[in-house]
Amino acid sequence: MQKKDNVQQINIEISEPEAQGIYSNLALITFNLPDFIIDFIKILPGVPKTKVASRIIMSPQHAKLLMYALKNNIQQYEEMYGEIKIHDPQNPFPNFGIVPEQKDDEVIN
Repeated sequence: MQKKDNVQQINIEISEPEAQGIYSNLALITFNLPDFIIDFIKILPGVPKTKVASRIIMSPQHAKLLMYALKNNIQQYEEMYGEIKIHDPQNPFPNFGIVPEQKDDEVIN
């Protein structure tokens, strides 16, 4: 007799505003012991000031799962559409001049 896995399905709904999405071309990541904080920002050419468009706070475990999911999806994307080119991986935002304020208990990557 085969044993069935107890898999719970989750019905995920999305409201219209969230379905529209928010464009971001910069993410600032900070962390402390219990949390990873990802601030999504849109930077426009010639505009010296901007705001955080969205902030996601998650546990270190969920942040690592997100990293694995992104890696897997980027690999699939590149298999379908070709390599995603980054001009200078060591300095991906050379002209932005962004230096986020750092608090004593946060490390910025």
